[in-house]
Amino acid sequence: MSDVRHVLVLPDRDAAEEVAEEAAERFGLDHEPQLVREALAGEDDAEDAQWLVVIEDADGQLDPTQLDALAEEYDGWREEE
Repeated sequence: MSDVRHVLVLPDRDAAEEVAEEAAERFGLDHEPQLVREALAGEDDAEDAQWLVVIEDADGQLDPTQLDALAEEYDGWREEE
């Protein structure tokens, strides 16, 4: 059993919330994805932030290609961990 965590980076909170809901439905996740706000380096403005959707994949069953496609639908991407 491998402990895998996927991080999807989205441009705003609305997109992150939609991706989290879509991921839970599309992939039948046991746990709701976690939303995390990440301020961009060197930015003081609260508006300058990315939102992360953290998906725990304890069994390593999720297809990274499908996660990439989901993130791209919302102008985001998947970070390698």
